[in-house]
Amino acid sequence: MLLALALSTHGALAAEQAVPTDSSLHVQADAALTKLLPADIAKRGFIVAGTNPNTPPTTFYKEDNKTLAGREIDIMNAVGERLGIQVQWRDTGGFDNIIPGLKSGRYDVALSNVNATPARAKIIDFVSYYDASRLGIISLKSANVTPFTRFDAVCGKEVGAGSGTTQVTRLEEASKACVSAGKPPIKVSVFPDRPAGVQAVVSGRVPMFFGPYEGLLWQVKVIKPLALSGEISVNDAPVSVAFPKDSALEPAVQAALNSLIKDGSYQKILDHWGIGFGAVKTAKRNQEIFQ
Repeated sequence: MLLALALSTHGALAAEQAVPTDSSLHVQADAALTKLLPADIAKRGFIVAGTNPNTPPTTFYKEDNKTLAGREIDIMNAVGERLGIQVQWRDTGGFDNIIPGLKSGRYDVALSNVNATPARAKIIDFVSYYDASRLGIISLKSANVTPFTRFDAVCGKEVGAGSGTTQVTRLEEASKACVSAGKPPIKVSVFPDRPAGVQAVVSGRVPMFFGPYEGLLWQVKVIKPLALSGEISVNDAPVSVAFPKDSALEPAVQAALNSLIKDGSYQKILDHWGIGFGAVKTAKRNQEIFQ
């Protein structure tokens, strides 16, 4: 059951169907912040949030296979409560569908371990909320991989990563660095999502998988054959709430996030999921994220 929960993906719900959620923390509304909501969204009465349910503690389906929970759910639901408005969630059906969904107006926001990057900032906007500078690489315990903290430890080896993620780009850049140093390249295997990659390690299809530290740390706790073999620190921009370009909703979400940070609610959410080490001191917006 634990393996099924840790690796579960959910294809039964259509991308446009509202998905129920379960929050670990509830907060009070702030009337002053409610006034920041764009008129059209305030009139509609809810914010549409897209996510790609992946694995705990980020976003995942609970054992009923229909209710979403996790860090992303808690954070955005608390933002909605602070703004005095409901958040309706949609399953995007894959990470690669998030940016197109934002650009087309299907989602007002998206939260799915989305790193703010200069390239993405040309087509969507961001408000930061989680420090994801720590990444992990898992393998089978039986492989007896010596723990490492640098990419050069995987030169000449096969490592998986999730489609559309910055981890694929990082592995490709690391592979070029291997070659420049006279070492064999990294064989990068791309999987539809993190659960598929983790399952590939469990089954022996690939020796390693690269992804967000907090998610892989959770995996090795519940899937006993796995070990966290690599811990890579990178100078990455924070994971952020993603928006369509020039969204009028951004100031309200940023203000609500900073309110949650200030009153301690934000830290309680992260601590609930055992990932308080990724807390940021302030939610930044767009170009100030990269400064």
